[in-house]
Amino acid sequence: MEKSDHTCLDQYLASFEESLASRNYKPDTLKNYRYLLRRFGRLLDDEAIAPSALTPDLAVELGCRLPATPQSQIKVPNLARLFVAHLIEIGVATRPPLTPAQAERAELLSNFETYLLRQRGLSPRTIYHVLRFADRFLDHRFGDNVLDLPALNVRDVVAFMEHLLSRKRPFRDKTPATHLRSFFQYLFAQGLTTTNLSLCVPRVHKPWGARLPRYLSPDEVEAVVASVRTNPRRGARDYAMLLLMARLGLRAPEIIAIQLDDIDWRAGELMVRGKGQQHDRLPIPPDVGEAIIRYLQEERTSATTRMLFVTHRAPNRPFKDSQVINTILKEAFAATGVKPPTPYVGSHVLRHSLATNMVRAGASLEEIGDLLRHRSRATTMIYAKLDTDGLRSIAQPWPVAEVAR
Repeated sequence: MEKSDHTCLDQYLASFEESLASRNYKPDTLKNYRYLLRRFGRLLDDEAIAPSALTPDLAVELGCRLPATPQSQIKVPNLARLFVAHLIEIGVATRPPLTPAQAERAELLSNFETYLLRQRGLSPRTIYHVLRFADRFLDHRFGDNVLDLPALNVRDVVAFMEHLLSRKRPFRDKTPATHLRSFFQYLFAQGLTTTNLSLCVPRVHKPWGARLPRYLSPDEVEAVVASVRTNPRRGARDYAMLLLMARLGLRAPEIIAIQLDDIDWRAGELMVRGKGQQHDRLPIPPDVGEAIIRYLQEERTSATTRMLFVTHRAPNRPFKDSQVINTILKEAFAATGVKPPTPYVGSHVLRHSLATNMVRAGASLEEIGDLLRHRSRATTMIYAKLDTDGLRSIAQPWPVAEVAR
């Protein structure tokens, strides 16, 4: 039973709950948060810690002493961090000043971000990932210490790459190497390192076109896409997202980047924010349009963002990355019993399936390249390998040595 005694946090709970309610948090969630925060407040009283003395790190440390109840959907340390952010916002607590090492790293990454945006013209999504790997490298090499960039050498670069490959789930592609190479090129161009360390970043061996695209049959695609509709909480959203990939071949990052204003209902077109800041307009198939309308009418409640697809839990934010679509697909494969074409379930399987099935239905490579918005004809050529009938028509007879009589 919850005690009725007063805690040092009680006077701030009402404003905290109001701020969460404005972001679509449900009453039952707020009730649970109040219960947990009153337990947290009693801990502060026992330790003689005033709310004004709280910092995010201290709140997390204290919150670890209070395990959440089994029915709770949030861990106490996470809730404590969220509550301290509210105290800082209303002026009760103060944000702790950065240490010299933290300030130096923040300035370096801020300047690097400006360079990526203004000089390289990268998209915000790409900049986020480049900065993430740069920050992870600095943390691996220097920890909490002051940066000593001139001291960086080849061994530091190789050691970090080995660290990434030793993860429980190592990276499967060239993303880390590419992003780190950009960071080291920037450091050298700015005179922050004595050598161009980008030249020593190991290259990922990935022969172009060495592997056939992995795909699903049309029946398997329909089964996987249809299976997500039955989810009572987010079935309309998940169905609309997968249908956009299955019908239009959109990439996962393009799905989560769609904004409400990108849909022209009168013209029946969708503006797609593709790679390299390219914007293309695609016709909206009727079933895709109906799926989006159902999602807007039945599930989407956010009033704080113009992004089309948002999280189903409050505060209904836009997705921070496209990993959510991989998770939806993984659950769909498990529910239907359809075997994924690769051990790693990635969202590109629906894009590959669309192109492959178009080839086998007689579509030309030009039509496929236009739909998938390939900037290079060579990219579309990988699907030519799957045109079995076309390849059979140009195949030469197998040479047979004349049998000696």
